[in-house]
Amino acid sequence: MYLEPITLRGRHVVLAPLSFDHLVDLQEACEDGQLYNLWYTTVPRPEDMAPEIERRLSLQDAGSMVPFSVMTPDGKAVGMTTYMNIDAANKRVEIGSTWYRKAVQRSPLNSEAKLMLLGHAFEDRSSIAVEFRTHFVNRQSRTAIERLGAKLDGVLRNHMVMANGTLRDTAVYSIIQTEWPTVKAHLEHKVGQPR
Repeated sequence: MYLEPITLRGRHVVLAPLSFDHLVDLQEACEDGQLYNLWYTTVPRPEDMAPEIERRLSLQDAGSMVPFSVMTPDGKAVGMTTYMNIDAANKRVEIGSTWYRKAVQRSPLNSEAKLMLLGHAFEDRSSIAVEFRTHFVNRQSRTAIERLGAKLDGVLRNHMVMANGTLRDTAVYSIIQTEWPTVKAHLEHKVGQPR
């Protein structure tokens, strides 16, 4: 199988297969900053967290997603991320549906999580490209993706209808296999890992 559930461990973060065991932590995490009130992204409300876990696990069963709980080293879940839009035949995958509680945003946690996800995709699974997608107006997310070293492939205009009825223009970024060594060195430097 191209991608399947796995636990990835770093110094600042643990990516564990998503589980209902993480429900209470994730409900608490989405309250930090009331992330569900951001109109340009989709973060579940505490009362919608169980159905969101179920949705992601059903997509995993269908083979189109591998969801993770993003956890601190002490085992506290602080967000979610996924491998999604898995294209095994072409060895392409998107890293997305990511959100973190406000307290850990802009910390080494995100850089290390991306380092581990990208490393697994490129080095262990021989991916040829990894995509990232976000709402065009989500400047915080776009800036974070660009800081990783991903390049803008383009903008899919009127790509999706958002929950509030507005149309989302989706900015599509990618990192390709030949760029991975440079991106890896950059991320290792950011999180203080020796080469």
